Amino acid sequence: MAILDKLITGDSTLTSFNGAKPPQMPGSTDASALHDEYSINGVPNVTEKPDPSTLDLDGQVPSYNYKNNLPAGASL
Repeated sequence: MAILDKLITGDSTLTSFNGAKPPQMPGSTDASALHDEYSINGVPNVTEKPDPSTLDLDGQVPSYNYKNNLPAGASL
């Protein structure tokens, strides 16, 4: 049975939404301060949430940027 068929019939073990769009999660919109700030710098401090990302650059542009170092003959 194909994945789409399983979703349509409700037989998928991978999701409870059966192909329908899941509801919007609280705090996941662009207007959310939690979404906008917490995932980068931990502000506001929220208990029982994952630690903020350690991969961000705090708004700084890295010194080595692919766009500034394209291979010969390449363009964007």
